[in-house]
Amino acid sequence: MPFEITLDDESTERVDGADSYSLEGPLTTFYGNDRPRPLDSWSVKVASYRTERITRIRRLPG
Repeated sequence: MPFEITLDDESTERVDGADSYSLEGPLTTFYGNDRPRPLDSWSVKVASYRTERITRIRRLPG
């Protein structure tokens, strides 16, 4: 399921292939995999953004 991230400069980024995200210190990291459970030990990092730059995260329809 894709996510749309709006950054503080009003630009938007689309993250495809992610099914969850998590805060990791100064970064917000998006994870994905082909398994039915989101965010487990087999998850793969898809993208990371500096948390301080993110103003909105929106999950987009499938």
